[in-house]
Amino acid sequence: MQEQLKMYEDKMNKSLEVLLSDFATVRAGRANPHVLDKIKVDYYGTPTPIQQVGNINIPEARMIVIQPWEKSLLKAIEKAINMSDLGIHPTNDGNVIRLVFPELTEERRKDLAKDIKKKGENAKVAVRNIRRDANETFKKMEKTGEMSEDDLKLGTEKIQKITDKMIDKIDAAVEDKTKEIMTV
Repeated sequence: MQEQLKMYEDKMNKSLEVLLSDFATVRAGRANPHVLDKIKVDYYGTPTPIQQVGNINIPEARMIVIQPWEKSLLKAIEKAINMSDLGIHPTNDGNVIRLVFPELTEERRKDLAKDIKKKGENAKVAVRNIRRDANETFKKMEKTGEMSEDDLKLGTEKIQKITDKMIDKIDAAVEDKTKEIMTV
């Protein structure tokens, strides 16, 4: 039973990691290179992450500068950023691409906070689904005689404690990110 508990706890941790990496791509008014993580550039017919086609620097708090290793990629990078849901128009000076992050409006901050909350709820649903799968596995094991009734009760209690701990971590992550977004 211990290895099953460990396996389900690992799955729940993965859900939390996915949520945290999603939060890293949310734009909070400051330049954060992680907002570019999901953007792919057409590099000789292959969709390639921006980080693999040039240097990314943050010279100021609200600016990202992308210097491609090949000047021929400037247009492709500019196109990829324009087609993304980043909401920032790149400026291309022939050598580098600059992304200037405007201050977030109050309305935009509230929209981002709602989006963060929604992502947090989705992560909680994922964790609860993993708990349900664990409980179903334990019930099957009890039916086939691999586990006693007492072990079944113990297993469901332990998986519930792990679930509660994960939900608390998700709530804390949502609260932290919302606070970061709402801070002017």
